[in-house]
Amino acid sequence: MTEPENPLSDQPQDESARHEHDLTVDLTLDESEVVDDLQALADEAAEELPEKPASKGTAQNDELSALFNEELERTLLEARDRIQELEKREAEHLDKHHRLLADFSNYRNRTARDIQMAVDLSERKLLLEILPVLDNFERCIGSKYQSVDDFRNGVLLIQKQFLDALRRMGVETVKLAVGEPFDALHAEALSTISDSKLPDGAIAAVYERGYTLREHLLRAARVVVNHYSGSDTETNH
Repeated sequence: MTEPENPLSDQPQDESARHEHDLTVDLTLDESEVVDDLQALADEAAEELPEKPASKGTAQNDELSALFNEELERTLLEARDRIQELEKREAEHLDKHHRLLADFSNYRNRTARDIQMAVDLSERKLLLEILPVLDNFERCIGSKYQSVDDFRNGVLLIQKQFLDALRRMGVETVKLAVGEPFDALHAEALSTISDSKLPDGAIAAVYERGYTLREHLLRAARVVVNHYSGSDTETNH
């Protein structure tokens, strides 16, 4: 007698077969779908990965660049401030230069006026000293004298008045007399003579007096100098 088949005996076999069927990979998938799935998987993995920190060298370079930029900006600011300061000083010096030029021009004009005024005053003073002498000359010419000696005395008075006027202005006569040694610092030799009565090199005659102005030579005297030696007497004999 044949045993009937148990329907439950096939159930484990069906489950194991079904399980094997689930583990089977379908290799007939479309190629484009596989590529899209892989790309999506890679994108998802990239999003889940933490961001990679910057390398230590890059951070140091960025820090150095920032420091360099700060130093450059500070240097530029200092240079700009220095340029502004120099421009200000230049403007001040230029203004001072213009003021000095104006002051010097005013000083030069004022000095020229002062000098001209001093010259005018000196000329006026000189003329005021000389005009009285001229007045006395005119009176002398218009007067009548009893003798030549009276006329001469009047002229001598006028001469004294004129010398006094020169003395008040600082003019003095050079003290030279006949017989004195020739002084080349205050006298000029016009010619020479030979006079046995005078020593050799002495002044034989004074043609024009010399004058000094405030102890400085104003005009040298013009004189004749004696040139005499003993041989001249022996020759004459």
